[in-house]
Amino acid sequence: MKHEHSVSGKLRKPVRHILALSGGKDSSALAIHMRGKVENMEYVFCDTGEELDETYEYISKLQDYLCTEITTLKSERDFKYYVDLYNGVLPDARTRWCTRMLKLKPYENYISDDPVISYVGIRADEPHRKGYVSTKPNIKAVFPFVEDNLRHDDVMRILTDAGLGLPRYYVWRSRSGCYFCFYQQKMEWVGLKEQHPKLFSKAKSFEKFDPETGDRFTWNQGESLDELARPERVAQIKEEYEKRKLREANAFKGNQKLKDIWSDDDEDLSCNICHL
Repeated sequence: MKHEHSVSGKLRKPVRHILALSGGKDSSALAIHMRGKVENMEYVFCDTGEELDETYEYISKLQDYLCTEITTLKSERDFKYYVDLYNGVLPDARTRWCTRMLKLKPYENYISDDPVISYVGIRADEPHRKGYVSTKPNIKAVFPFVEDNLRHDDVMRILTDAGLGLPRYYVWRSRSGCYFCFYQQKMEWVGLKEQHPKLFSKAKSFEKFDPETGDRFTWNQGESLDELARPERVAQIKEEYEKRKLREANAFKGNQKLKDIWSDDDEDLSCNICHL
């Protein structure tokens, strides 16, 4: 059934139902969970052009499972264009221009001024996350996992039952998104170096040092990828990671939930439109 808006007897555009995919576990599980529940559901993938091969592979597998097309949305300009536009300043947690220009802008252009219900893969056990909630009045966000009280274990069950499992990058990485995501932990940068050395080198090429001003534009505050890639530094990062795993494992008691070993000591940061 198509939902239509009417004002003062005038028929308006039918409501579109859109589920944006990141190539990660939660949005993929949501697509499976919603399959057959909404007529004419549109599935979209915002491709920054800087994704891992494993992400494209998983999107293709999901498309085969859903038996429907997943529309790929891309910015008219690539990442390098915006790096140059911002004078070499790389995106960070404060600016996140990569999200704004390479994901949100193409997504909202695709929606235009149509009335839309946007399906967001925030789980019931993630009260700290907000997800993508547009300020545009024509877009309404809904959270089926929250409404149905579905949590992490439910997401894993949905993916397993569908025969998809997790994307291959979860072996060494905790999140979907660009291979150079500034939210990555140091161990994930090491994983990129070992799993995708060419992409690690490409990420390094975006880092800059201005000898005149002393400004450093690096993905990690206070440490360049050249510095991180030194053998002694890699060994240190791996040692710290193993210690953190052991510490968290020892902290597990009864029904207390084991903390995510990838998370920072301060808080779990995420770029919500990228990692739903």
